[in-house]
Amino acid sequence: MKSVRVDRLANGITVASENIPHLESVSVGFWLKAGARNERNGEHGIAHLLEHMAFKGTSRRSAEQIAVEIENVGGEINAATSTENTSYFARVLKDDVPLAVDILCDILTDSLFDEDELEREKHVILQEIGAAHDTPDDIVFDRFTEMAWAGQTVGRSILGTPESVQAISARELKAFVAREYFGERMVIAAAGNVDHDAFLRLIEDRLGGMVGTSAAPTLIAPAHYTGGAFRETRDLMDAQIVLGFEGKANLARDFYASQVLAMLLGGGMSSRLFQQIREKRGLCYSIYAFHWSFSDTGLFGVHAATQKEDVAELMDVLRDELLKTAEYVDVAEVDRARAQFRAGLLMSQESAVSRSGQIGRQLLLHGRPLAMEETMERLAAITPARLTDLAGRMFGQSPVTLAALGPVGGIPDIAELGVGLAATEPAPARRAAAG
Repeated sequence: MKSVRVDRLANGITVASENIPHLESVSVGFWLKAGARNERNGEHGIAHLLEHMAFKGTSRRSAEQIAVEIENVGGEINAATSTENTSYFARVLKDDVPLAVDILCDILTDSLFDEDELEREKHVILQEIGAAHDTPDDIVFDRFTEMAWAGQTVGRSILGTPESVQAISARELKAFVAREYFGERMVIAAAGNVDHDAFLRLIEDRLGGMVGTSAAPTLIAPAHYTGGAFRETRDLMDAQIVLGFEGKANLARDFYASQVLAMLLGGGMSSRLFQQIREKRGLCYSIYAFHWSFSDTGLFGVHAATQKEDVAELMDVLRDELLKTAEYVDVAEVDRARAQFRAGLLMSQESAVSRSGQIGRQLLLHGRPLAMEETMERLAAITPARLTDLAGRMFGQSPVTLAALGPVGGIPDIAELGVGLAATEPAPARRAAAG
């Protein structure tokens, strides 16, 4: 089995790599435990804007030079912002790892945040916000998280608003970096045909002298799931509907069980919701279930898109299927969902990009890389009885979150949805298949 080597610099930066010798490429990622949730009042959208601005020039390289240098060797470079993390990553051939590391270190420690570049990039992000607002299956998820965690940073759109983005200055970008980007929050991970000792020396030479923050990092308030409903009638062909419940945090006991439950309910063409709602009744063209996890909270949901005439019936059948999951789960369903989840994990091991990302996220979350055997053991421990119990608690006790956009007049009031079992009727007796 491949092994991950991990070292820690004196300033707290974690450096990890996994050698996959049959590959010709290496994926390098800089992972920071700082994202949209670290934004303070008046900073909505700054984490995402900062990620954009990282490629707009340093004292050593212009924005064009950053792109040209990496593409001269056939490489790729990009970045991403999430609710709790930000990542900067590159993929290059094995001999070009020093260049990739140099460019990533450069943009991380020496970005200029030029005023002209900042104004241009704000304009780009305003277009991105506008495009999301004009895309129903994007905006419905923004409204969904806003309802789930009302008035909290964890529920806000990562993009920000036009007003908040326009108000951010270069000085505020620099202050955010100084406050939130420091060694203890940083993991640098590589996967592919990489020599760990040489990689470690590259990082230590460039970032070994990086000092910690001189300002107090943002103290993130614990998330409080509220639930709630949002409806917006629009003249659309189809209604976009997301129904959800409080999920499990990343390190919660039921994290893996929640992932398997989402797969069982709506993870593929064989899933309950796809078969019952799309295939047997033809009530929608798209339906799936998901489970999102964060450091202290989670969100379990179902997304469906359907025409106006089928909205009411779809909601009735969806409710019934969720209640049935709290009553009965078959062994074969669990085995199939577990196999899908397992296959996805194992297939991702074949990609250096996916693998470096997994290592980075695991080190930020767990403080160590997880052995695949450990994950497989946790999956193997999930039984039908455990899933019916989880479904009963999740769908029976959690306040409902609903977001709907389009011709949504057929959706009942949130109190009448009654997916919370106790809200409408006694919980049915739960039973599980043997095993």
